[in-house]
Amino acid sequence: MNTKFPKAAVIGFVVFLLIVFFGAKIFVKIQPGERGVLYNLFTGIDVETVYDQGLKMIAPWNRMYIYNVRIQEDKSIMEVLSKNGLTIKAELSYRYRPVQQEIGYLHNEIGAGYLESIIIPEIRSATREVIGKYLPEELYSTKRESIQVEIFELTASRIAPKHLVLDAVLIREVVLPTKLQESIERKLQQEQMSLEYEFRLQQATKEAERQKIEAEGKANANNILSASLTDKILREKGIQATVELAKSNNSKVIVIGQGKDGMPIILGGNN
Repeated sequence: MNTKFPKAAVIGFVVFLLIVFFGAKIFVKIQPGERGVLYNLFTGIDVETVYDQGLKMIAPWNRMYIYNVRIQEDKSIMEVLSKNGLTIKAELSYRYRPVQQEIGYLHNEIGAGYLESIIIPEIRSATREVIGKYLPEELYSTKRESIQVEIFELTASRIAPKHLVLDAVLIREVVLPTKLQESIERKLQQEQMSLEYEFRLQQATKEAERQKIEAEGKANANNILSASLTDKILREKGIQATVELAKSNNSKVIVIGQGKDGMPIILGGNN
């Protein structure tokens, strides 16, 4: 028993030394939002196996490469030529991430520097290609959103085979030559004033039409009413009014003879 104890102590001490000297290589911590791909010294990258978050234990001669698989954001400022050859300064921001289950292929084919080697060059290339089809005033105003979509779709299609996903592309700022920008702003202001004038004219036309229709309706109603009021009806209405006046406690009415068209004559009344 005494001979076995030193051996166990020696083995334990050796294990302790291994942990002290190689612990950083043996135990690997993968944080939330990260994934790992293992490089084996004897077999190379295991492209099919992706390690999830948590504490992993590996052989000290192997190495775990850890990738951030969350959506990340970056921006680029560049000068591009428009359709008419003018230089435009554009600032773009874009969101991207690696495909989680393909980081083994990403590491094996491209490596951790995929932003500088793939995404930024493709963003710049697509931006120059798309903006080159448009005039400066279109980029500055009316076509900005569609230009963003074109840049996004073109870049996304090019980086997808590289195991990368593009989430969005936004044009943050467009800087045109000063004189051109002032000219465009004046043109936009004039267009806005013209649209406002057309709107007011349409409103005035609608109001005039409404008044015309209302007047015609009233005229038609009066014509119908006049045609329906015969002499007989008028006499009957007059008689009814006279009867009502005679019933009133606050009125004294003297009626003598007949007036024109057979209507009673009301000489006077006192309250």
